[in-house]
Amino acid sequence: MTSDLVQHYSTTSEGDRLFRSAHGRLEFLRTQQLVRRVLTSPVSVLDVGGGTGVHARWLAADGHSVHLVDPVPGHIDTAADLPGVTAQVGDARRLPTADNSVDAVVMLGPLYHLTDSADRTSALREAVRVLRPGGILIAAAISRYLSALESGANGSLDDTLTPSVRKVIATGEYDGHVGFMPTHWHTADELRSEVHAAGLVDVQVYGIEGPAWMALDQVGPGIDQALMTAALRCAHLLEQDPRIIDTSAHLLAIARTADRIAST
Repeated sequence: MTSDLVQHYSTTSEGDRLFRSAHGRLEFLRTQQLVRRVLTSPVSVLDVGGGTGVHARWLAADGHSVHLVDPVPGHIDTAADLPGVTAQVGDARRLPTADNSVDAVVMLGPLYHLTDSADRTSALREAVRVLRPGGILIAAAISRYLSALESGANGSLDDTLTPSVRKVIATGEYDGHVGFMPTHWHTADELRSEVHAAGLVDVQVYGIEGPAWMALDQVGPGIDQALMTAALRCAHLLEQDPRIIDTSAHLLAIARTADRIAST
């Protein structure tokens, strides 16, 4: 898996992915909104699978102490040059970080790249290990319904594509049929269950983009600000609606470790 990741991200421009489209900007802005709700004062943040530091950059600018871990050496070279960010090569399943040493773990990439459930469990338990009592986990996932909604909106959903779309909805096993590499896609319930099973408490799952992201994709990059503002409001309004949440392209789980001192 690690070699496939290095190969994929060595030939793609991950650093500007969130800024190439209106949908990407919506994802970026909503991620900021959700993360800033819980990281309200400067803390130590471990950005696991943080890529080139797209989120580490603004987290450091917000005053957090940010250390980024990523398996792709080229990402580390870029992230290490960011103001207030340190970086090193590492694996989400075996973090090069001491026990009980950070206040927050941000995992905005690893879970969908870990296609084996045991590997996702290992990554989540590693987050628990390195977090201090009461520490915060913020973990993203891709929705199982992304390709159905995207291909249905852009006219590409045909008889050839339909079996792959059905499979990812039923199993979470994504085969690359609308681009990107094979990954695991979640439902909100599955993401919540995996995070809770790793030993975290107060688990909340949010839809990041809400259902309006498909419309933004059809408008194109030159989007009117009023449309973006409305999409952000829609995402906020419906972010935990159980009938709507899986229509987001991405999901975000926010949880914390138990307060070990209070529980003994």
